[in-house]
Amino acid sequence: MNMMTKIDAGDYAPLDGQGHPAPARRSLLKRAAIVAIPVALLATTAAVYRSEAPAAPAPPPPMVTIAQPLVREINEWDDYVGRFEASNSVEVRPRVSGAVTAVHFKDGAVVRAGQLLFSIDQRPFAAALAEARAGLASAESDLALTRANLDRANRLVAEDAVSKSDVDQLTARVRAANAALAAAQARVRARALDIEFAQVRAPISGRISDRRIDAGNLVAAGDTNGTLLTTINALDPIYFTFDASEALFLKTKRARASGTVASPVEVKLQDEAEYRRSGRLDFTDNGLDPRSGTARGRAVLANRDLFLTPGMFGNMRLSSSGSTRALLVPDAAIQTDQARKTVLTVAADGTVAAKPVELGPVVDGLRVVRSGLVQGDRVVISGTQMAMPGGKVQTRNGRIAPAVQVALAPPGSNATSGGATFSR
Repeated sequence: MNMMTKIDAGDYAPLDGQGHPAPARRSLLKRAAIVAIPVALLATTAAVYRSEAPAAPAPPPPMVTIAQPLVREINEWDDYVGRFEASNSVEVRPRVSGAVTAVHFKDGAVVRAGQLLFSIDQRPFAAALAEARAGLASAESDLALTRANLDRANRLVAEDAVSKSDVDQLTARVRAANAALAAAQARVRARALDIEFAQVRAPISGRISDRRIDAGNLVAAGDTNGTLLTTINALDPIYFTFDASEALFLKTKRARASGTVASPVEVKLQDEAEYRRSGRLDFTDNGLDPRSGTARGRAVLANRDLFLTPGMFGNMRLSSSGSTRALLVPDAAIQTDQARKTVLTVAADGTVAAKPVELGPVVDGLRVVRSGLVQGDRVVISGTQMAMPGGKVQTRNGRIAPAVQVALAPPGSNATSGGATFSR
Protein backbone atom coordinates (compact mmCIF):
# COMPACT_ATOMS: atom_id res chain seq x y z
CA MET A 1 0.00 0.00 0.00
CA ASN A 2 1.38 3.38 -0.93
CA MET A 3 1.86 5.89 1.92
CA MET A 4 1.53 9.72 1.45
CA THR A 5 3.93 12.43 2.78
CA LYS A 6 3.20 16.17 3.08
CA ILE A 7 5.31 18.14 0.61
CA ASP A 8 3.71 21.57 1.13
CA ALA A 9 0.45 22.82 2.47
CA GLY A 10 -2.07 20.40 0.98
CA ASP A 11 0.35 18.48 -1.41
CA TYR A 12 1.07 14.74 -0.82
CA ALA A 13 3.39 12.17 -2.70
CA PRO A 14 3.54 8.30 -2.57
CA LEU A 15 6.42 6.61 -0.54
CA ASP A 16 8.51 3.59 -1.49
CA GLY A 17 9.06 0.55 0.74
CA GLN A 18 11.73 2.30 2.81
CA GLY A 19 9.61 5.38 3.61
CA HIS A 20 11.27 7.73 1.07
CA PRO A 21 9.46 9.55 -1.67
CA ALA A 22 9.25 7.79 -4.93
CA PRO A 23 11.81 8.82 -7.58
CA ALA A 24 9.07 10.36 -9.65
CA ARG A 25 8.40 12.88 -6.91
CA ARG A 26 11.94 13.76 -5.86
CA SER A 27 12.37 16.39 -8.56
CA LEU A 28 9.10 18.04 -7.44
CA LEU A 29 10.40 18.33 -3.86
CA LYS A 30 13.64 19.96 -5.06
CA ARG A 31 11.78 22.56 -7.11
CA ALA A 32 9.46 23.39 -4.16
CA ALA A 33 12.47 23.90 -1.90
CA ILE A 34 14.13 26.18 -4.46
CA VAL A 35 10.97 28.37 -4.71
CA ALA A 36 10.35 28.50 -0.94
CA ILE A 37 13.83 29.89 -0.14
CA PRO A 38 13.48 33.18 -2.11
CA VAL A 39 9.95 33.70 -0.86
CA ALA A 40 11.12 33.37 2.72
CA LEU A 41 13.99 35.75 2.04
CA LEU A 42 11.61 38.33 0.53
CA ALA A 43 9.24 38.07 3.51
CA THR A 44 12.11 38.48 5.95
CA THR A 45 13.51 41.48 4.04
CA ALA A 46 10.08 43.17 3.96
CA ALA A 47 9.64 42.65 7.67
CA VAL A 48 13.07 44.11 8.39
CA TYR A 49 12.35 47.12 6.07
CA ARG A 50 9.05 47.82 7.79
CA SER A 51 10.64 47.76 11.19
CA GLU A 52 13.55 50.01 10.20
CA ALA A 53 11.79 52.60 7.82
CA PRO A 54 11.06 56.04 9.56
CA ALA A 55 7.42 57.31 9.89
CA ALA A 56 6.23 60.07 7.45
CA PRO A 57 6.44 63.58 9.07
CA ALA A 58 3.13 65.32 10.02
CA PRO A 59 2.16 68.34 7.85
CA PRO A 60 2.89 71.77 9.41
CA PRO A 61 0.01 73.77 10.90
CA PRO A 62 -1.77 76.07 8.42
CA MET A 63 -0.77 79.71 8.16
CA VAL A 64 -3.38 82.36 9.11
CA THR A 65 -3.30 86.13 9.47
CA ILE A 66 -4.29 87.63 12.81
CA ALA A 67 -4.91 91.14 14.10
CA GLN A 68 -6.37 92.77 17.16
CA PRO A 69 -9.84 94.36 16.78
CA LEU A 70 -9.83 98.00 15.72
CA VAL A 71 -10.94 100.28 18.57
CA ARG A 72 -12.71 103.47 17.47
CA GLU A 73 -15.19 106.06 18.61
CA ILE A 74 -18.15 105.47 16.33
CA ASN A 75 -21.64 106.80 15.83
CA GLU A 76 -24.03 103.89 15.39
CA TRP A 77 -26.73 104.34 12.78
CA ASP A 78 -30.06 102.72 11.99
CA ASP A 79 -30.83 102.45 8.27
CA TYR A 80 -34.17 103.37 6.68
CA VAL A 81 -35.59 103.88 3.21
CA GLY A 82 -37.97 106.77 2.65
CA ARG A 83 -39.20 109.46 0.30
CA PHE A 84 -38.74 113.21 0.11
CA GLU A 85 -41.75 115.48 0.58
CA ALA A 86 -42.25 119.21 0.27
CA SER A 87 -42.14 121.07 3.58
CA ASN A 88 -45.05 123.19 2.34
CA SER A 89 -47.32 122.61 -0.64
CA VAL A 90 -50.02 124.98 -1.94
CA GLU A 91 -52.68 124.60 -4.62
CA VAL A 92 -53.13 127.98 -6.27
CA ARG A 93 -56.82 128.72 -6.95
CA PRO A 94 -58.48 132.06 -7.84
CA ARG A 95 -60.39 133.96 -5.17
CA VAL A 96 -62.53 135.76 -7.76
CA SER A 97 -64.18 134.52 -10.92
CA GLY A 98 -63.38 135.94 -14.32
CA ALA A 99 -61.32 135.63 -17.46
CA VAL A 100 -57.57 135.06 -17.26
CA THR A 101 -55.81 137.81 -19.19
CA ALA A 102 -52.11 136.90 -18.64
CA VAL A 103 -49.75 134.30 -17.16
CA HIS A 104 -46.60 135.80 -15.61
CA PHE A 105 -44.36 132.80 -14.82
CA LYS A 106 -42.43 130.09 -16.60
CA ASP A 107 -43.44 126.50 -15.95
CA GLY A 108 -41.19 124.85 -13.35
CA ALA A 109 -39.53 128.08 -12.27
CA VAL A 110 -38.62 129.07 -8.74
CA VAL A 111 -40.98 131.80 -7.52
CA ARG A 112 -40.92 134.12 -4.52
CA ALA A 113 -43.76 134.77 -2.13
CA GLY A 114 -45.90 137.64 -3.50
CA GLN A 115 -44.75 137.20 -7.08
CA LEU A 116 -47.49 137.83 -9.71
CA LEU A 117 -48.59 134.59 -11.36
CA PHE A 118 -51.95 135.23 -13.15
CA SER A 119 -53.96 138.29 -14.07
CA ILE A 120 -57.76 138.18 -14.19
CA ASP A 121 -59.84 140.81 -15.99
CA GLN A 122 -60.32 143.62 -13.47
CA ARG A 123 -62.93 145.70 -15.29
CA PRO A 124 -66.01 144.15 -13.64
CA PHE A 125 -64.43 144.60 -10.23
CA ALA A 126 -63.44 148.19 -10.99
CA ALA A 127 -67.04 148.98 -11.84
CA ALA A 128 -68.28 147.32 -8.67
CA LEU A 129 -65.75 149.35 -6.69
CA ALA A 130 -66.98 152.59 -8.24
CA GLU A 131 -70.54 151.68 -7.33
CA ALA A 132 -69.50 150.91 -3.76
CA ARG A 133 -67.72 154.22 -3.48
CA ALA A 134 -70.84 156.02 -4.71
CA GLY A 135 -72.86 154.25 -2.05
CA LEU A 136 -70.29 155.34 0.51
CA ALA A 137 -70.68 158.97 -0.53
CA SER A 138 -74.47 158.71 -0.22
CA ALA A 139 -74.16 157.19 3.25
CA GLU A 140 -71.81 159.97 4.34
CA SER A 141 -74.32 162.59 3.08
CA ASP A 142 -77.21 160.98 4.94
CA LEU A 143 -75.15 160.89 8.12
CA ALA A 144 -74.27 164.56 7.80
CA LEU A 145 -77.96 165.52 7.34
CA THR A 146 -79.17 163.50 10.32
CA ARG A 147 -76.47 164.95 12.53
CA ALA A 148 -77.43 168.50 11.55
CA ASN A 149 -81.11 167.82 12.32
CA LEU A 150 -80.16 166.37 15.67
CA ASP A 151 -78.06 169.41 16.52
CA ARG A 152 -80.95 171.82 15.74
CA ALA A 153 -83.36 169.75 17.78
CA ASN A 154 -81.01 169.80 20.75
CA ARG A 155 -80.89 173.62 20.62
CA LEU A 156 -84.71 173.87 20.50
CA VAL A 157 -85.26 171.49 23.39
CA ALA A 158 -84.24 174.20 25.87
CA GLU A 159 -87.00 176.49 24.51
CA ASP A 160 -89.55 173.67 24.54
CA ALA A 161 -89.92 174.06 20.78
CA VAL A 162 -89.21 170.36 20.13
CA SER A 163 -90.58 167.44 22.00
CA LYS A 164 -88.40 164.83 23.67
CA SER A 165 -89.70 162.14 21.35
CA ASP A 166 -88.56 164.08 18.26
CA VAL A 167 -85.07 164.30 19.69
CA ASP A 168 -85.03 160.56 20.34
CA GLN A 169 -86.10 159.85 16.74
CA LEU A 170 -83.37 162.08 15.35
CA THR A 171 -80.81 160.38 17.58
CA ALA A 172 -81.89 156.96 16.22
CA ARG A 173 -81.58 158.25 12.65
CA VAL A 174 -78.01 159.36 13.35
CA ARG A 175 -77.14 155.89 14.64
CA ALA A 176 -78.73 154.28 11.56
CA ALA A 177 -76.79 156.62 9.30
CA ASN A 178 -73.57 155.65 11.07
CA ALA A 179 -74.39 151.97 10.51
CA ALA A 180 -75.18 152.59 6.84
CA LEU A 181 -71.88 154.44 6.48
CA ALA A 182 -70.00 151.52 8.00
CA ALA A 183 -71.72 149.09 5.61
CA ALA A 184 -70.83 151.32 2.64
CA GLN A 185 -67.22 151.44 3.76
CA ALA A 186 -67.15 147.60 4.05
CA ARG A 187 -68.53 147.29 0.51
CA VAL A 188 -65.78 149.54 -0.76
CA ARG A 189 -63.13 147.45 0.95
CA ALA A 190 -64.66 144.24 -0.44
CA ARG A 191 -64.70 145.59 -3.98
CA ALA A 192 -61.13 146.79 -3.54
CA LEU A 193 -60.15 143.27 -2.44
CA ASP A 194 -61.75 141.83 -5.56
CA ILE A 195 -59.49 144.01 -7.67
CA GLU A 196 -56.50 142.88 -5.58
CA PHE A 197 -57.52 139.21 -5.92
CA ALA A 198 -57.75 139.65 -9.68
CA GLN A 199 -53.94 139.53 -9.54
CA VAL A 200 -53.09 136.00 -8.38
CA ARG A 201 -49.80 136.05 -6.49
CA ALA A 202 -47.62 133.28 -5.07
CA PRO A 203 -48.55 132.60 -1.43
CA ILE A 204 -45.19 130.92 -0.65
CA SER A 205 -41.71 130.69 -2.12
CA GLY A 206 -40.75 127.50 -3.89
CA ARG A 207 -40.75 125.68 -7.20
CA ILE A 208 -43.92 126.13 -9.22
CA SER A 209 -45.55 123.49 -11.38
CA ASP A 210 -46.85 124.08 -14.90
CA ARG A 211 -49.86 126.26 -15.67
CA ARG A 212 -53.16 124.39 -15.66
CA ILE A 213 -55.04 127.31 -17.26
CA ASP A 214 -53.92 129.42 -20.20
CA ALA A 215 -54.83 133.05 -20.82
CA GLY A 216 -58.34 133.53 -22.21
CA ASN A 217 -60.02 130.88 -20.08
CA LEU A 218 -62.70 131.62 -17.52
CA VAL A 219 -61.94 130.55 -13.96
CA ALA A 220 -64.25 130.12 -11.00
CA ALA A 221 -63.53 131.16 -7.45
CA GLY A 222 -63.84 128.78 -4.53
CA ASP A 223 -61.92 127.13 -1.71
CA THR A 224 -62.20 123.53 -2.89
CA ASN A 225 -64.31 123.71 -6.04
CA GLY A 226 -62.40 126.61 -7.53
CA THR A 227 -60.37 126.22 -10.70
CA LEU A 228 -56.88 124.85 -10.04
CA LEU A 229 -54.34 127.19 -11.61
CA THR A 230 -51.05 125.56 -10.53
CA THR A 231 -49.22 124.21 -7.46
CA ILE A 232 -46.16 125.41 -5.54
CA ASN A 233 -43.85 123.24 -3.39
CA ALA A 234 -41.55 124.72 -0.77
CA LEU A 235 -38.25 122.85 -1.09
CA ASP A 236 -35.92 124.54 1.40
CA PRO A 237 -36.07 122.99 3.90
CA ILE A 238 -37.42 119.67 2.65
CA TYR A 239 -38.91 116.72 4.52
CA PHE A 240 -37.83 113.07 4.41
CA THR A 241 -40.56 110.68 5.58
CA PHE A 242 -40.07 107.02 6.48
CA ASP A 243 -41.65 104.19 8.45
CA ALA A 244 -39.78 103.26 11.62
CA SER A 245 -40.00 100.38 14.07
CA GLU A 246 -41.57 100.52 17.49
CA ALA A 247 -38.06 100.58 18.98
CA LEU A 248 -37.35 103.93 17.32
CA PHE A 249 -40.73 105.24 18.43
CA LEU A 250 -39.97 104.37 22.05
CA LYS A 251 -36.43 105.75 21.85
CA THR A 252 -37.69 109.06 20.47
CA LYS A 253 -40.32 109.33 23.19
CA ARG A 254 -37.78 108.71 25.94
CA ALA A 255 -35.29 111.14 24.39
CA ARG A 256 -37.87 113.91 24.32
CA ALA A 257 -38.88 113.17 27.90
CA SER A 258 -35.26 113.52 29.02
CA GLY A 259 -34.73 116.73 27.07
CA THR A 260 -32.30 115.23 24.55
CA VAL A 261 -31.78 117.19 21.34
CA ALA A 262 -33.20 115.86 18.08
CA SER A 263 -31.34 112.88 16.64
CA PRO A 264 -29.11 113.70 13.64
CA VAL A 265 -29.76 111.97 10.33
CA GLU A 266 -27.82 111.55 7.10
CA VAL A 267 -29.36 110.81 3.71
CA LYS A 268 -27.99 109.63 0.37
CA LEU A 269 -29.77 109.32 -2.96
CA GLN A 270 -30.10 106.14 -4.98
CA ASP A 271 -27.11 106.99 -7.19
CA GLU A 272 -24.85 108.23 -4.38
CA ALA A 273 -22.26 106.11 -2.60
CA GLU A 274 -21.86 108.35 0.45
CA TYR A 275 -24.22 110.09 2.86
CA ARG A 276 -23.75 113.70 1.76
CA ARG A 277 -26.84 115.39 3.20
CA SER A 278 -27.46 115.90 6.90
CA GLY A 279 -30.50 116.91 8.92
CA ARG A 280 -32.38 116.07 12.07
CA LEU A 281 -35.38 114.05 13.15
CA ASP A 282 -38.22 116.46 13.97
CA PHE A 283 -41.42 114.40 14.05
CA THR A 284 -42.80 110.96 14.85
CA ASP A 285 -46.47 110.16 14.47
CA ASN A 286 -48.83 110.03 17.43
CA GLY A 287 -49.47 106.30 17.07
CA LEU A 288 -48.35 103.03 15.51
CA ASP A 289 -49.96 101.37 12.52
CA PRO A 290 -51.70 98.32 14.04
CA ARG A 291 -51.23 96.32 10.83
CA SER A 292 -47.49 96.79 10.40
CA GLY A 293 -46.44 97.88 13.90
CA THR A 294 -44.51 100.83 12.48
CA ALA A 295 -44.71 104.56 13.09
CA ARG A 296 -44.34 107.30 10.52
CA GLY A 297 -41.28 109.46 11.09
CA ARG A 298 -40.02 112.63 9.46
CA ALA A 299 -36.64 114.31 9.17
CA VAL A 300 -35.97 117.84 7.95
CA LEU A 301 -32.97 118.67 5.74
CA ALA A 302 -31.59 121.83 4.19
CA ASN A 303 -31.97 122.03 0.41
CA ARG A 304 -30.43 125.32 -0.58
CA ASP A 305 -29.68 124.28 -4.15
CA LEU A 306 -33.26 122.93 -4.50
CA PHE A 307 -31.83 119.71 -5.96
CA LEU A 308 -33.91 117.42 -3.77
CA THR A 309 -37.40 116.98 -5.23
CA PRO A 310 -40.59 115.65 -3.61
CA GLY A 311 -41.19 112.02 -4.52
CA MET A 312 -37.52 111.02 -4.74
CA PHE A 313 -36.42 107.94 -2.81
CA GLY A 314 -33.43 107.99 -0.49
CA ASN A 315 -31.54 105.94 2.08
CA MET A 316 -31.38 107.48 5.53
CA ARG A 317 -29.34 106.54 8.54
CA LEU A 318 -30.40 107.72 11.96
CA SER A 319 -28.01 108.13 14.88
CA SER A 320 -29.09 105.49 17.39
CA SER A 321 -26.97 106.07 20.49
CA GLY A 322 -24.51 108.86 19.90
CA SER A 323 -20.74 108.43 20.01
CA THR A 324 -19.59 105.16 21.61
CA ARG A 325 -16.35 103.20 21.85
CA ALA A 326 -16.57 99.99 19.81
CA LEU A 327 -14.50 97.07 18.50
CA LEU A 328 -14.53 96.51 14.74
CA VAL A 329 -13.49 93.52 12.61
CA PRO A 330 -13.86 92.70 8.90
CA ASP A 331 -16.97 90.83 7.83
CA ALA A 332 -14.67 88.14 6.43
CA ALA A 333 -13.70 87.25 10.01
CA ILE A 334 -17.30 86.50 10.99
CA GLN A 335 -18.47 82.87 10.82
CA THR A 336 -21.96 81.44 11.18
CA ASP A 337 -22.43 78.52 13.53
CA GLN A 338 -26.06 77.51 13.14
CA ALA A 339 -28.00 80.35 14.78
CA ARG A 340 -25.04 82.21 16.27
CA LYS A 341 -22.13 84.27 14.96
CA THR A 342 -18.57 83.41 15.95
CA VAL A 343 -15.06 84.83 15.52
CA LEU A 344 -11.91 82.67 15.49
CA THR A 345 -9.16 83.76 17.87
CA VAL A 346 -5.64 82.36 18.34
CA ALA A 347 -4.02 81.86 21.74
CA ALA A 348 -0.32 82.43 22.47
CA ASP A 349 0.45 78.74 21.86
CA GLY A 350 -1.29 78.78 18.45
CA THR A 351 -4.51 77.10 19.56
CA VAL A 352 -7.64 78.24 17.73
CA ALA A 353 -10.83 79.02 19.65
CA ALA A 354 -14.27 80.13 18.41
CA LYS A 355 -15.85 82.97 20.38
CA PRO A 356 -19.59 83.72 20.07
CA VAL A 357 -20.15 87.43 19.37
CA GLU A 358 -23.02 89.88 19.18
CA LEU A 359 -22.76 92.01 16.07
CA GLY A 360 -23.79 95.56 15.31
CA PRO A 361 -23.98 97.62 12.10
CA VAL A 362 -21.28 98.14 9.48
CA VAL A 363 -19.21 101.30 10.01
CA ASP A 364 -16.66 102.31 7.33
CA GLY A 365 -16.73 98.80 5.89
CA LEU A 366 -16.08 97.08 9.24
CA ARG A 367 -18.52 95.17 11.43
CA VAL A 368 -19.17 96.41 14.97
CA VAL A 369 -18.80 93.70 17.63
CA ARG A 370 -20.95 94.65 20.60
CA SER A 371 -19.91 91.76 22.86
CA GLY A 372 -17.84 88.57 22.84
CA LEU A 373 -14.41 90.09 22.10
CA VAL A 374 -11.88 92.12 24.05
CA GLN A 375 -9.31 94.53 22.73
CA GLY A 376 -6.38 92.13 23.18
CA ASP A 377 -7.90 89.18 21.29
CA ARG A 378 -5.94 87.96 18.26
CA VAL A 379 -8.63 87.58 15.62
CA VAL A 380 -8.17 85.47 12.48
CA ILE A 381 -8.82 87.89 9.60
CA SER A 382 -7.54 85.68 6.77
CA GLY A 383 -7.36 81.90 6.43
CA THR A 384 -10.46 81.17 8.50
CA GLN A 385 -11.28 78.23 6.21
CA MET A 386 -8.04 76.51 7.24
CA ALA A 387 -8.30 77.15 10.99
CA MET A 388 -10.28 74.66 13.05
CA PRO A 389 -11.35 75.33 16.67
CA GLY A 390 -9.10 73.32 18.96
CA GLY A 391 -6.38 72.94 16.31
CA LYS A 392 -3.00 74.59 15.95
CA VAL A 393 -2.04 77.26 13.42
CA GLN A 394 0.91 79.38 12.45
CA THR A 395 0.30 83.12 12.53
CA ARG A 396 1.43 86.23 10.78
CA ASN A 397 0.52 89.72 11.83
CA GLY A 398 -1.98 91.86 9.96
CA ARG A 399 -3.85 95.11 10.55
CA ILE A 400 -7.52 96.07 10.47
CA ALA A 401 -8.22 99.43 8.84
CA PRO A 402 -11.40 101.29 7.89
CA ALA A 403 -12.65 100.78 4.36
CA VAL A 404 -11.97 104.44 3.51
CA GLN A 405 -8.27 103.99 4.23
CA VAL A 406 -8.22 100.74 2.28
CA ALA A 407 -9.83 102.44 -0.70
CA LEU A 408 -7.12 105.12 -0.63
CA ALA A 409 -4.26 102.62 -0.38
CA PRO A 410 -1.62 103.08 -3.13
CA PRO A 411 -1.43 100.58 -6.01
CA GLY A 412 0.62 97.52 -5.20
CA SER A 413 -0.01 97.67 -1.45
CA ASN A 414 -1.30 94.71 0.54
CA ALA A 415 -4.75 96.24 1.03
CA THR A 416 -7.56 93.76 0.69
CA SER A 417 -11.31 93.89 0.74
CA GLY A 418 -13.03 93.76 4.09
CA GLY A 419 -10.87 96.40 5.71
CA ALA A 420 -7.89 94.17 6.57
CA THR A 421 -4.27 94.63 5.51
CA PHE A 422 -1.52 92.06 5.91
CA SER A 423 2.15 92.44 6.79
CA ARG A 424 4.63 89.93 5.46
